[in-house]
Amino acid sequence: MILIAGRPAGDASITERLGMPLGIRPAALHGSGVTLTQLGAFVLVARLGSVRAAADILGVSEPAVSQALAALRRHMGDQLVVRNGNGMALTEGGHRLFGIASQIVALGAEAEAAVRAAKGAPAQVRLLVTSMISEFIAAPLVDAFSQRWAGAFETTSGVATTAEMRVLLPNRLADAALGPDLGGDPGDGLVSEPVLRYRIVMVASPRFKARGGPGRWPWLVDPSGTDPDSETSRLLRAFRVPEAQIRVFPNQTAAWAATIELCVIDTDRTPVNACWYVTTLAFDRRPEAARCLRNFLTTPVALQLMCAPGSGVPPSRFRPPVYVTIWS
Repeated sequence: MILIAGRPAGDASITERLGMPLGIRPAALHGSGVTLTQLGAFVLVARLGSVRAAADILGVSEPAVSQALAALRRHMGDQLVVRNGNGMALTEGGHRLFGIASQIVALGAEAEAAVRAAKGAPAQVRLLVTSMISEFIAAPLVDAFSQRWAGAFETTSGVATTAEMRVLLPNRLADAALGPDLGGDPGDGLVSEPVLRYRIVMVASPRFKARGGPGRWPWLVDPSGTDPDSETSRLLRAFRVPEAQIRVFPNQTAAWAATIELCVIDTDRTPVNACWYVTTLAFDRRPEAARCLRNFLTTPVALQLMCAPGSGVPPSRFRPPVYVTIWS
């Protein structure tokens, strides 16, 4: 069985793919005063509830993030964030610092954008997408957007889970997201608008013989199956599919290839109607670059590319979803 939707495997971090300003360097994680790097690490750990998750986003080791937290704790004289079961919880001091630290991290991103503008450099536009959008749609979308604005923007895309999108966008570490609806929490200051409705289907080899219910079938999924908030994961949970019955492939094409031939099959829970949303900061906080990208994603040109991305782009304009590292 194959589902459609999430996040690709790969060693490059999201910040490497997007070229984000929050450049944690292991050698710069500790110093005599509070640094933007330390505050950024604290915000990510607080929002994601995990040192490991923060390290994955930043493309550094867990000890590097732990050292940043340790330096910030020493300076503040407070633990700020402590272990709570399998996750992390903020102390009272951490709660009070969190809002201020988030604003400082966002201001740091705005400061870098202002300096780029002063030098006449193109404004950065950083788009977060799901793995399926990255695999089939992100490159032609980015190319079409760049052509429309004739070099005014330097556009990159990176793959993120739903939880990561909810962290990166409010802290100005990305400008827009295309994929799930992220606008449920008013405290995040995010606005999600529907862009394209689609349908999730299950496909299988014509020779597949169902034995028992879906929970006993073998399932082949793309990396979205590892994102607990994705449509794929929700459907797998609804079918009560155990982990032993799931195989995750590096991308959807690989999952399709594993079955050689495919045909659509229906169940009592599929097809499923779903929707892609474009998410940005609220209007009063939305950067001009994000506004332009948001408007473009609702145009007929963008919608046509999302519905039929197979036309591709010329080799000279192709840009893969992984970009140069910022950690050197």
